Amino acid sequence: MNEIEIEEIQDKGDKHPIADNISGLGQKIIGGIEEIGGILTGDPVTAAEGEFNIEVGEVREEAEEDLEGSDENE
Repeated sequence: MNEIEIEEIQDKGDKHPIADNISGLGQKIIGGIEEIGGILTGDPVTAAEGEFNIEVGEVREEAEEDLEGSDENE
């Protein structure tokens, strides 16, 4: 896609639910990998950071769902 096509899609207001939810899901996946890596290397800070990222990813997904629900109600 070139820059003009992207702008046209944005102007139309097309929504892509999968792309919109990647941020929370991606953070959960990265957090899981980070947590496992911390456990395997014996680094409690990295494991804790991974656990934190998983929880933040869940909160982001909930917030995104709430925002989608409020957009549909309007």
